[in-house]
Amino acid sequence: MDSNHITVVYKWTAQPGKLDELASIYSKVTDAMEQNEPGAEAVHVYVSEEENSLYVRDEFEDAAAMGFHLGTTARAHFPELLAIATPGSFYFLGDVPAEMKAAAAQMGLAAEYGTHTSGFDR
Repeated sequence: MDSNHITVVYKWTAQPGKLDELASIYSKVTDAMEQNEPGAEAVHVYVSEEENSLYVRDEFEDAAAMGFHLGTTARAHFPELLAIATPGSFYFLGDVPAEMKAAAAQMGLAAEYGTHTSGFDR
């Protein structure tokens, strides 16, 4: 794993009856990321019908790619998401610069940060 790589894992809980709409919005988000964000290496969205929620894992090549995402795709869809869902904690994993932490705080995200200490990729 590249030392600049950043992973973000988070959860959105839909209002009652809005899970399908939330999933539809996230389909647009992932399409936009795939088309317009070359630094977004992977996005995976998981639906939990039991929790009426989506779990999302974003993989970015570095902090600049994550910052680009926060300033473009995320910013564009955030109001629509907030209208039908509540964000849970966002876990930023990697070396996240102070300005990116400030951007997450400005968006009102409940954010936690962890730096990589060990592991491997196959």
